[in-house]
Amino acid sequence: MPTILIYRDQLLPYSETFIPAQGDSLSHYGPIYVGTSRLTESLQNQQQTCVLEDYAVSGRLWRGLYKFGGISHPRWLKGLKQLKPALVHAHFGSDGGLVFPLCQQLALPLVVTFHGYDATWDTPAWTTVRTQGDFFRALLLHKRDRAMVVAHRLIAVSQFIRDQLLLRGGTADKIVVHYIGIDRQLFCPRVDQIREPIVLFVGRLVEKKGGEYLVRAMAAVQRQLPTVRLVVIGDGPLRSHLQTLADQLAVQGVFLGKQPPEQVRHWMNRAQVFCGPSVIARSGDAEGLGMVFVEAQAMGLPVVSFATGGIPEAVVHGETGLLASEKDTDQLAKNLIRLLEDENLRQRFALAGQAHVAAKFDLKKNTRQLETIYDQVVQQYRG
Repeated sequence: MPTILIYRDQLLPYSETFIPAQGDSLSHYGPIYVGTSRLTESLQNQQQTCVLEDYAVSGRLWRGLYKFGGISHPRWLKGLKQLKPALVHAHFGSDGGLVFPLCQQLALPLVVTFHGYDATWDTPAWTTVRTQGDFFRALLLHKRDRAMVVAHRLIAVSQFIRDQLLLRGGTADKIVVHYIGIDRQLFCPRVDQIREPIVLFVGRLVEKKGGEYLVRAMAAVQRQLPTVRLVVIGDGPLRSHLQTLADQLAVQGVFLGKQPPEQVRHWMNRAQVFCGPSVIARSGDAEGLGMVFVEAQAMGLPVVSFATGGIPEAVVHGETGLLASEKDTDQLAKNLIRLLEDENLRQRFALAGQAHVAAKFDLKKNTRQLETIYDQVVQQYRG
């Protein structure tokens, strides 16, 4: 079985469980997870890794040499060569640019998956850089632009992301739309679970995820349906602001912070409605698809959200959920109330949502399609 190097510069943020889920579902390729540093939040002990900082005495120095100069530590490079990989698959455009020098040193083709901001952000001119944050963002986006040129295949997680890549100079013959998919055996509702009047949110507490619109909508919902509670799973820089806003608006609910995947599924079994009102952030960051919407539907949860980014590809309006215009808090609240009051509609959406996921987002089936892409790239590269 040929080896594939799955590259993410930091292995791995807690919100990116979809990366090891996809990698571990490969059947014709053996995945090795590669990066410059280790976070350990989303990778299990049984998952094989090859991390730069494990090979270098001065990890920080070598990470800088690699990121800014494309210089690989000799022992790290030797360790990767010994794996005899066939291909590198990088997640996020900037990581595609970061790993390209390594691809050259290993003589390997490169596949890059674009998920969201890496396709929707515009590259700033260096003359506009004013702060250290501006510098690193500009650097990453220039790495992204480089990846779009040098990668052998660009995978867009939705048609929306494909369109964004084309707007930013991607060539149509390189881009393929591929939905990652989820493990439907893992995300499967318990038939004996009694659902409660809970609106569930799962995601990072950042501007793009639209938490403020949800809190304001819940204030209207609870005026009409006072027994309904809000449950928020996730953390981020806006958590304190959102908790303060919820207190000011007397919204009844709880902020649980980060939770392990089994707790997320537990709450998806208990809730009646899932709400993730993502918006386009001021930076241009938008929802590429939103795997959590797919997970919720697989768990029998109807979805309420905004019709932004790739969300309409994940949620079928009027069939598996209800989508309001972006930032329309009044309609968001009305959609929540409609579903919370209508059990028959919730059940109909739940069944349709599970069928939608089975047809388009089955992890095993979609990963076979991904391996076909790998085969084509490897064959093309060798030819």
